[in-house]
Amino acid sequence: MDFDLTAIGEGLPFAEALPELREAIAARGVAVVQAPPGSGKTTLAPPLVATQVTGRVVVTGPRRVAVRSAARRLAHLTGTPLGELVGYTVRGERHVQRGTRIEFVTPGVLVRRLLSDPGLSGTAAVVLDEVHERALDTDLLLGMLAEVRQLRDLPLVAMSATLDAPGIARVLDDAPVVDSEGALHPLAITWQPAATPRTDARGVTREFLDHVARTTAHHHDEGGDTLVFVPGAREVDRVADQLRGLVPRAEVLPLHGRLAPRDQDRATGARERDSSRIIVSTDLAESSLTVPGVRLVIDAALSREPRRDAARDMSGLVTVQASRASMTQRAGRAARLGPGRAVRLIEESAWSRAPEHVTPQITTADLTETALTLAAWGSPRGDGLPLLTPPPTAAIAAAEAGLRGLGLVDDTGRITPAGEAAARVPADPRLARALLDGAHLVGVRSAAEVVATLADDVRSEDGDLTRLVADLRSGRARESGRWRREVDRLTRLVTAGLHSPRAMQGRGDGTGLVAALAHPGRIAHRVGDGPTYLLASGTRAALPAGSPVRRHEWIVVADVARADGRVAAGTGAVIRLAAGLTRDEAETAGAGLRVREVRADLGEGRVTAREVDAIGAIELSSTPVRATAASGAEAVRRALQTQGLGLLSWSPAADALRRRLAVLHHHLGAPWPDVSDDALAPRLDEWLGPELQRIATGTQIGRIDLADPLRRLLPWPAATRLDELAPERLPVPSGSRITITWPPHDEPSAAPVLAVKLQECFGLAATPRLVDGRVPVLFHLLSPARRPLAVTDDLASFWSGPYTQVRAEMRGRYPRHPWPEDPWTAPATARTKRRS
Repeated sequence: MDFDLTAIGEGLPFAEALPELREAIAARGVAVVQAPPGSGKTTLAPPLVATQVTGRVVVTGPRRVAVRSAARRLAHLTGTPLGELVGYTVRGERHVQRGTRIEFVTPGVLVRRLLSDPGLSGTAAVVLDEVHERALDTDLLLGMLAEVRQLRDLPLVAMSATLDAPGIARVLDDAPVVDSEGALHPLAITWQPAATPRTDARGVTREFLDHVARTTAHHHDEGGDTLVFVPGAREVDRVADQLRGLVPRAEVLPLHGRLAPRDQDRATGARERDSSRIIVSTDLAESSLTVPGVRLVIDAALSREPRRDAARDMSGLVTVQASRASMTQRAGRAARLGPGRAVRLIEESAWSRAPEHVTPQITTADLTETALTLAAWGSPRGDGLPLLTPPPTAAIAAAEAGLRGLGLVDDTGRITPAGEAAARVPADPRLARALLDGAHLVGVRSAAEVVATLADDVRSEDGDLTRLVADLRSGRARESGRWRREVDRLTRLVTAGLHSPRAMQGRGDGTGLVAALAHPGRIAHRVGDGPTYLLASGTRAALPAGSPVRRHEWIVVADVARADGRVAAGTGAVIRLAAGLTRDEAETAGAGLRVREVRADLGEGRVTAREVDAIGAIELSSTPVRATAASGAEAVRRALQTQGLGLLSWSPAADALRRRLAVLHHHLGAPWPDVSDDALAPRLDEWLGPELQRIATGTQIGRIDLADPLRRLLPWPAATRLDELAPERLPVPSGSRITITWPPHDEPSAAPVLAVKLQECFGLAATPRLVDGRVPVLFHLLSPARRPLAVTDDLASFWSGPYTQVRAEMRGRYPRHPWPEDPWTAPATARTKRRS
């Protein structure tokens, strides 16, 4: 059956761009479509591509609700049942037949197809929608499909709603760009910021959500529908609950990814009643699907983005200011069918300060799953893969290290057999490993139950993971239905052949064990008798008061957040979800982190060492031993890098040399060395190597003189000019050589000071200049009692003017010292009149 593009595209602005897209596909087999939300590109581009190829066209949408909505709409427009001509596949749900011509899928589904079938046999063309959202899987697909196109003729269309199409085109071998401006209806923008902060340490404030609800109720017009944007599911539920009381005649519908498909479809479908609607949504409705009938948008101007806390080895979603591109797309939802209004709940000045585009997830998110995908694709760390944005070096290295700890990649970054098995499980690699290994230890169903709980954002009142799993299993928890479907899916995956069913014998509940298999770095042991636990990763976190998990000496942490005053000070993190462990379970799950080694530490100026048996940072046992040279030196390096060079004892000579070098580096640059803490710390072995060995083998750190080590950094032959450029002492007319006080090493732009008795400088007209004449000396001219009389870097002006007043005031106070009328010709002296 052919697609009637005229009928499908009736009233859609993108219909005008179809000839240009058809020509690009025919000529190059690749195109980048740039069109605003609501122009009809998601509806029209896939059937246009289908008319150009023989076989199935696979279309990616960024979210399950968008995939289902797009498939249903196109099936309706073609007059065919869903799953016949047009179908979709999302996690746990598939409506596709052998003759289906267009299949909508999530990016994750297509990534896994590529890993199992790199040639995408049976796929005639691919359309990537909403590329501008910069989701991880979509970014990966761009690079992976660009490589597939080098091996076979695969028509590819990438579609974006914002002005980043040229960058996308470059990744696709300078693909032609097809522009479509869409319908332009008048859109009125107003600004209505809250009087209270939008966010605090815990997230979005209740006061701001109250403002969102009140503003929506005030502006809602029963003649049209209202779309409200807030950052997350919790905020959606709270605002929706308030609006049901504030606007009782309207139908208030939530829209977020945790809802059942039927509830999502109610929000994205047409009205079912005569009353107006208020849809409270996350960014689901920003650009990837259409909510019909909207004439008013209320925008909280916030987004939720993934962030990785490298210091704590933890990841999560954080609430941030939405980008201008996102806010523009949200506002445009009100003007798709006619004139509309948008109310942004920020100051207009905040709009101008907002980032222009959304932050690419690859730059901020935990990259563990991405690293496994890249290894399975044969491009460890993304080497050689054409990507819009390469993964940050530190983040991808940390992700690869985590995969090595799980046994999923080897030391070169290549995927292992265990990694290949984990890559076939549509879940985070850590959860995949927990599912596969946990099935052997606690049984398939039990492992699947824990993994399904960890994979979803299921809420717990008391933070007890074991109790949460029990509540979900019994049906007492609200999310039990969705959770049970996911458990069934995971169970089928395992029993379908990923592992041998004969080996899967259950041995009790095992909730903590399975969670620890997923996150061995979060195995934790209680510190003392309080609520604080030390994680194997080295982080400290605390359980809130009243948590039932506190009774366990060993736990595994499933979820943490930044501390907010409810827990012991100094931990930095509060444990939100955890399960108890036995020591045996901790040792089983943490076997990859188990070490037996000598650990040395620098404390009270001396290196001490212990031989430890440990799971990561958690010591199971320790015995005092003598530090080896290597372990002791590493302890000193670690202490200096974490606590700073202030641990070292800087003698007056070493401090003076450091000050002189700092001034030379500041004014002359290379080859004079940078001697700041930040510069010296990474070069410890270069300038402090022999001394590190002495400290490592027992010498107290305070007995090390740093003058000679600093001299190792002096450049040759420039070092021969050190005393000329930055001398220690300066001669004055009296014959004395006065010590120069050079500025502190962290203030190298300040002037060097010469504190000298005024009488020793008679006849000195020109102020000396050091560092090749770049730096004048600042004279502190002192009284016979060595108190400051004047501060100047212009001696000539001082003798000609202020000296007269100084002489008048001082000659009676110090009559034994010379105060000549003419300081220019008087002999300079350090003595009294009588001694002279």
